[in-house]
Amino acid sequence: MPDSYSQDIRDLHLFSEMEDQHFQSLIRAAYVQNFPPQIELITEGDPSDFLHVLLTGSVDLFSSWNDRETSMATVRPISTFILAATVRDAPYLMSARTIEKSRIMLIPSQNVREVFDQDGQFARAIVDELAQCYRGVIKNTKDLKLRTSLERLANYLLRQQARCGGAPVFTLDTEKRRVASVLGMTSENLSRAFKGLRPYGVCVTGRQITITNQQDLEGFAKPNPLIDQR
Repeated sequence: MPDSYSQDIRDLHLFSEMEDQHFQSLIRAAYVQNFPPQIELITEGDPSDFLHVLLTGSVDLFSSWNDRETSMATVRPISTFILAATVRDAPYLMSARTIEKSRIMLIPSQNVREVFDQDGQFARAIVDELAQCYRGVIKNTKDLKLRTSLERLANYLLRQQARCGGAPVFTLDTEKRRVASVLGMTSENLSRAFKGLRPYGVCVTGRQITITNQQDLEGFAKPNPLIDQR
């Protein structure tokens, strides 16, 4: 593995405070692999053999049931997934596939659990990361349960706008079908929701979003950091 990637991984909160000998043992056991787009990396229900670290590209975490499928989250570099299954030696609760060409480091879960028992700083970092993931799940659940589909879309657009630097014109970083899935909507409902936001200054051209009246959109969406600060 190139030294630049090793340092990037070392800088992640999960690994930054652990003893160097333990970090090196994880790196020695790991390997890096390139994956083309739309490759399924893990399947829900399978044993959690590896902790994945996304170095480049992006990954869709999704779940299926009764011939239905929904996107749960998008992973962007540099970050890990799915940590809870690795720590508990439990089956994956989600599947994962690449959205674009991605480079991923795979660390054997057994090695992660062994170092967890030996390194207190690493163990505390894992607890902290799992706590952040839990809070993210709570925020997402509140978004789904407390808001209408129109309100969910409005706040999603505001979050995307902030991620793109706050400009009034920005481009969605994923296709609309995935946006609908993340927001718990069908593609048809998403299309109607975009039309429903026109009076609040939202113009849509393909994946390009133009917000012509920021105040009206924020007044309708009522963003809340206890839900929207992801």
